Amino acid sequence: MHWANFLHIYQPAEQQADILEAIVAQSYRPIIDHLASNKNARLTFNVNGALTELLDKCGYRDVLDKLRALGADGRVEFTGAAKYHAFLPFLEEDEIIRQIEENEKTNRFFLGKGYQPQGFFPTEMAYKESLAPLIESLGFKWIMLDEIALGGKPGNVDYNFLYKISGTNILAFFRERRLSNLIMSAVVRSKETLKEAMKSDLKSSRYIVTAMDGETFGHHRPGLEKMLFDIFSTKDFKLVTVSDLVQSGRQVKEINPVQSTWASSEADIAQGIQFLSWSDPENSIHSWQWMLTALALHEVRRLAKNHPRFSAVRKKMDLALASDHFWWASAKPWWSVEMIEDGAYRLLDVIRNVPEVKPAILDRARDLYEHIVSTAFHWQRTGKIRTMMREQRGITRIPFKDRTIGKGGAERGVYHAFIDLMRRLENEAKERGEYEKAILWRDSLFKLENKLDIYDTVNAIDLLRVELPHNEVEAVIEKYKDKYRHIRGGQPEQRGN
Repeated sequence: MHWANFLHIYQPAEQQADILEAIVAQSYRPIIDHLASNKNARLTFNVNGALTELLDKCGYRDVLDKLRALGADGRVEFTGAAKYHAFLPFLEEDEIIRQIEENEKTNRFFLGKGYQPQGFFPTEMAYKESLAPLIESLGFKWIMLDEIALGGKPGNVDYNFLYKISGTNILAFFRERRLSNLIMSAVVRSKETLKEAMKSDLKSSRYIVTAMDGETFGHHRPGLEKMLFDIFSTKDFKLVTVSDLVQSGRQVKEINPVQSTWASSEADIAQGIQFLSWSDPENSIHSWQWMLTALALHEVRRLAKNHPRFSAVRKKMDLALASDHFWWASAKPWWSVEMIEDGAYRLLDVIRNVPEVKPAILDRARDLYEHIVSTAFHWQRTGKIRTMMREQRGITRIPFKDRTIGKGGAERGVYHAFIDLMRRLENEAKERGEYEKAILWRDSLFKLENKLDIYDTVNAIDLLRVELPHNEVEAVIEKYKDKYRHIRGGQPEQRGN
């Protein structure tokens, strides 16, 4: 089994010094130091140009030096990206190209000859159909997407094959959600539990691609970096870069990925709201943010490129396209009045700095800024934000029983399969004298049966998938599904019975 690990690190271009210091100390330095000291490690790495510039500006040149050396040594491969973390599906082609080319210039300067990206990481793995031919025209060979992009639901990717996007020569590599989420959520925190979660794959001929934020290790999840170091050190896995997989000689299938991000759910895609966190049709702040963005872009494009102030205004526009303030305005569940105001102010500041801007345009920009900020404060003051967050949790945290038995038909079998597996694990733990583990499975059964699993940080279903091989779990599920298919014909009118 070949395993390609992908880490993405990014901070806003003007991140606060104390926050950056903590992230460098807790995440970046430990990860990069361990990579440098471990010859077995191979990793695919995205670092946005905004961050490499920031690390240099704030004096963290040791981090850049070691990244440069790892790239030159070939043990880390870098990817292309949008320099300021712009959300690409909503930008015009020329703005996308500019973000990518500015990223290339910056990273070639700071990362040296080792920066030779073959692959491309779109911000938030946000994909739309026009992106593939565009990045191919810029010289990239592959793109990193979430597995939900293949058919709109997880589980469609066969990791024995490579996938080429139709109409292009761009390969798509899909992040495996299950394993990536088990690691990110710290369900697995050691090499041993990781191997348990992967034991059905270890001797297979398939490959695995995991992808997550690098800040997960040490900063968001203190102590989890130790498991990452175990992965780098072990010989149990054949560690490769994503580009190594391009040369693996595997059969290639042609596909058409759907619009999605690595945060999209099946329901989001089915409803056409897969970009919800950046453009929610029910969120007026999002609407005003994009209006202000369009207004700023229009004024910048109006300015002649040979104008003495063009470069300064254009740089302000580049920074203002960062996607952070849209995300923090989503309230599902992310929210920060400070970040919302900062993003709106940057866009307003762009327009203020355009020479000879018409008073009506400036008035419109001020109005949009005031709408955004005053509405954000009003939502927070009146408690609307808490209501929105609570409603979103109600949507996303549906009890497992409702997600299975509630659907009827063969899905009833999924519920009973997991109940049967947990009872088996509880009894096996009792027989071995592992009474704490037996209690865990007993409590998990109680929560699933009484719809209390929505209150768990880590769902019992995830714990079970760590405990048992993937193929064993799937076999039991299919057995129970077949039973219910035999009982019910699966006609739509029967599913609610």
